[in-house]
Amino acid sequence: MNAKLEIKAIGSRHSTWGEGPVWWNEHLYYVDIEGRAIIRLQPETGNELTWQFDQRIGCVAPCSDGRLLYAGDKGIAFFDPGHEQSEMISDPEAHLSENRFNDGKCDPQGRFWAGTISLKKIQGTAALYCLNQNKVLTKKVENLTNSNGLAWSSDGSQMFHIDTPTKTIKRYTFDPATGEISKPTILVDTEVSGIEGSPDGMTIDQNNNLWVAFCHGGCVACFNSNDGALMQIIKIPVIETTSCTFGGPELNRLFITTGIKKDTPEENAGKIFVIDGLPISGHVAHNYKA
Repeated sequence: MNAKLEIKAIGSRHSTWGEGPVWWNEHLYYVDIEGRAIIRLQPETGNELTWQFDQRIGCVAPCSDGRLLYAGDKGIAFFDPGHEQSEMISDPEAHLSENRFNDGKCDPQGRFWAGTISLKKIQGTAALYCLNQNKVLTKKVENLTNSNGLAWSSDGSQMFHIDTPTKTIKRYTFDPATGEISKPTILVDTEVSGIEGSPDGMTIDQNNNLWVAFCHGGCVACFNSNDGALMQIIKIPVIETTSCTFGGPELNRLFITTGIKKDTPEENAGKIFVIDGLPISGHVAHNYKA
């Protein structure tokens, strides 16, 4: 991948901790976790619409009926953007006051997957959950600490998942019909790859290569999902690069969320970055089959 790249900051918002970007209906949706907000950005016009909440929001996903689905401090809920009303679905870790939902997205069959984070970094107290089309929530992976990036292979036979403190990307065998996962293996050990920071949010392109943002690392890296080989590192001029997704009319623009590192003043910290010129594209975002 030797294409000439253009990397630029867009929009006007400086999120305290931007996360969870998803391209839907010609807009980029993402969250500002510490800003307690969901944002909709139109990259061409710069128009931004912000919905404020009474809790930290870890991720957002589109629904087939036009609503949004989000997960945060108080569990998983639907959100009606037109009426600005939420409908709670489930809060499986209400008894864990120092946990909240973190990253999440929908699988190709329309189930919503979201994981939790231990804000006290207590190892093994977080988990990854799956919400099916009947709004039944099931715990899928236990003993996590900071559940983060998710992606599925083009043929739907594999799922990829990051538990950030392990600095690894795991690959699971995925059953599209049932949503069952099995045979976890470590695909990538990012410490061995020599990348600074920790793996955070993730997306996958049409060649089945994984694109991973590295918090505290100021970059996104591309890995081969077959053998885990490091294919490319792209530096971003903000140290807290948190997640990424493909979008734009041709799905060939890589959008990156960022956060603000308190002790490191940076002009564009917290803004959305976009990389143009990559010779690949991503997939249409999966929505929740509501």
